[in-house]
Amino acid sequence: MIGIVDSSIGGLTIAREAEQLLPEHSLLYLGDIARLPYDRQDPATIVKYSIENTQFLVDNGAKIIIIGCNSTASIATETIRQTFDIPVFEIIHPTVQKAVKVSHHERIGIIGTRATISSNIYSNAVKNSRPECKVFQKACPLLVPLVDEGWIAKKETKMILKKYLYGLKNQQPDTLILACTHYPMLKQLIQSRIGKKVTLIDSSIEVVKHVKRYLKNAPELLPAENFSQVKHRYVVTGLTETTEYVASQILKRPIQLQLA
Repeated sequence: MIGIVDSSIGGLTIAREAEQLLPEHSLLYLGDIARLPYDRQDPATIVKYSIENTQFLVDNGAKIIIIGCNSTASIATETIRQTFDIPVFEIIHPTVQKAVKVSHHERIGIIGTRATISSNIYSNAVKNSRPECKVFQKACPLLVPLVDEGWIAKKETKMILKKYLYGLKNQQPDTLILACTHYPMLKQLIQSRIGKKVTLIDSSIEVVKHVKRYLKNAPELLPAENFSQVKHRYVVTGLTETTEYVASQILKRPIQLQLA
């Protein structure tokens, strides 16, 4: 079973990709909605919450962990790896590897939450992988709550996106890293405002591809069950009026979330 630990429900974009690319694996997802927003928590609190949430997944049978939140991945990855003796995957480095590979003009933009951008973990990873790259970052703190409220198609969301991306577009990146798992839900809006020539890098897709490559060389982690025994559980620590609606929009099917 693959466990996905998340601070909200943006990590369901990872679950959506895992359902498609890893259909033989059961999924257990935990979204810590009750303790939002992680973006405004201090690092020690984020680490504490992340350990508690990962423990829930392990206690319920997860043999692999995917950190489905960029804020958590940027701050708590090493502590989670030191605490749990199972494979732990973060979304940052697979995403950066893809970005530096496809960037033709060595100009990479990054958008994410305040915690992710202020950590500089993406920009440092880009520089370590391809030092000649110029990196342009922009924190976009309002995008996550807009997605969580189901405001994806609202004119306010479009206006805010335009404002966030205006300065970044003027820097002329050829590649843009979506450093938040909520942002794939805004991909079309982002693409139209940053420019069609800019390649968008979706961290949700890249981490699942990375896990798939890993599993090819780890037969001991292949599930014993057949496809008829594959079961997915989507658990949250709190529910709002719009949570299940947004979750169904992300997964592109009806879904009933369970309370932890």
